[in-house]
Amino acid sequence: MLLINNIALPLDTDFSLLKRAVAEAVKTDEKNIISVFLYKKSVDARHKNNVHFCCSVLAEVKNEGAFLKRTKNAQVFIPKPYIWKKAVNKPLKRPIIAGFGPAGMFAALTLARAGLEPVVLERGKDADSRTKDVKDFFSGGKLNVNSNVQFGEGGAGTFSDGKLNTGIKDCRCRAVLEEFVKHGAPESILTDAKPHIGTDILVNVVKSIRNEITALGGGVRFSAMLEDLRFENGVLKAAVVNGEEIPCESLILATGHSARDTFLMLKQNKIPLIRKPFSAGVRIEHLQSDINKALYGDFADHKALRAADYKLAVHLENGRGVYTFCMCPGGEVINASSEEGGIAVNGMSESRRDGKNANSAVLVGIEPADLEGDDVLAGCLLQQKIERAAYRAACGKVPVSTVGNFVFEKPFEITRVTPTVKPDFAYADFNRIFPEFIASSLKAGIKLFDNKIKGFADSAAVLTAP
Repeated sequence: MLLINNIALPLDTDFSLLKRAVAEAVKTDEKNIISVFLYKKSVDARHKNNVHFCCSVLAEVKNEGAFLKRTKNAQVFIPKPYIWKKAVNKPLKRPIIAGFGPAGMFAALTLARAGLEPVVLERGKDADSRTKDVKDFFSGGKLNVNSNVQFGEGGAGTFSDGKLNTGIKDCRCRAVLEEFVKHGAPESILTDAKPHIGTDILVNVVKSIRNEITALGGGVRFSAMLEDLRFENGVLKAAVVNGEEIPCESLILATGHSARDTFLMLKQNKIPLIRKPFSAGVRIEHLQSDINKALYGDFADHKALRAADYKLAVHLENGRGVYTFCMCPGGEVINASSEEGGIAVNGMSESRRDGKNANSAVLVGIEPADLEGDDVLAGCLLQQKIERAAYRAACGKVPVSTVGNFVFEKPFEITRVTPTVKPDFAYADFNRIFPEFIASSLKAGIKLFDNKIKGFADSAAVLTAP
C-alpha cells in the first residue's frame, strides 16, 4: 500500500469515484490502481472562493516498486505500521502506572499486551460513577476534589471533547486512532484531519479499553491515590496508596496537569523536577454560525461541511505568544475546577458538534523566567493564585466577561452570545484575576486575531476564565 498526500478534491466529490481522482493526481492510468481508501480528509478554506477538501489516500497499485521510482513524488510513500511488542523478560513485580488518562491508559494497554500485567492507580472514580459526580456538580452540587472533570477514568479528556491532537508525525498516531475505533469510537476519526470522539461517546470507549487491560491480566484501581514513595538506598521499593504499601520497582507517572499534591510529594522525595513553560488565559465564545461564515464564506451552509474550527497564533510586540487551543465547534464551556476555593474552566463538544456556540481557549505563553522565586513548583503556585482570584472575583461562581468589557472597556452586557457554562456564572473584572502581563497580552492577542477571523474581537463575544 502507498500513502498519497495532498490530493485536492471539490466539496461535492463522490468518494466512490476516488480512484479516478487519485489517478489524475499521480498522473497514471486508472487501470494501474487496484484499490484506494480514504486515509485523511481536511478542509482547505484559505481561499473563500475555492473551499475544498485536501485528502490523503492509501492506494494499492500495480508494480508498486516501479511505480514509486517512476513518480519521484515526495507526497507518495510507503507508510510504516506500528507493531505491538511482547516483553522479552517479565519482572518479578508488576509495573505500576499512576493515572488513567490517555497517557496512563495507553501505557497500561501497551504493557498488558506485552504480557506484563500492569497495575493502574487512579485517584478518581470509574467512568460511570465519575459521570454522576460531574453531572451533580454541573447541577449545583458540591465539588468532589477526587472525582470531577480533571480526575477519574479517562482523565480530563473524557469531559473535554476527546479531541486527539499531536504535532508529531509518527506511525503510533494511527495506531492510537485504530485502538479508539476498535473500542467504539466512530470510524470517522481515522480520516478526519482533526479527529474528535465527543464526550458522549468517549465514556464507553475508555471503559472498553479498561476491560481489555483487565482481561489481559492488568488491574485498574479507582479511588486509589498515589500518596508517597518508599526508597532503599536510592532504589524505589514501594508505592503508598491510601496508606497501603504496594511493592514497586517500575513506576510510570501519568499524573496529568492538575495533580499538584502529587507534584509536591515528588519534590519532597527529591525526584528531579524542572520548570516548564505553560499557558494561562480565557475561553472565548462566538456564535458558531458567525465562525462558519467567517471561515467558509459562501460555502458556510454546504452540506459537506461540518461546524468550522480554527487554530490561531500571534507574536506580540512585547515578545509574548498568544494562541488559541482546544477549539470546540458547536460546544460549551464547562466548570473544570478540581480544588476547593479555585475556579478553572475548559471546553467540550459532543460528537454531533451541533451546539449554538463555538468556543476556544485563548492563551498567553508563560516562561519559567516569568515566575517568582526559585521554587520548582512556582508555576503551580501561579496557577493556584489565578484560580483562587477567579473564585473570589465571582464569589465562587464562574467568572464571565465579554470582549467589549475586558478588551474595549465597555459596560458589561450579554447580547447576541450567551454563556454556556453551568451551573452558575457571574460577571467579574478579569483585570483582578490575571497578572497584568497576562491580561494585557490577552487583550492585544484578541484584537490581532480579528485580522485573521473577521468578528473574532466582536464586543458580543463571551469570555470565561481562567
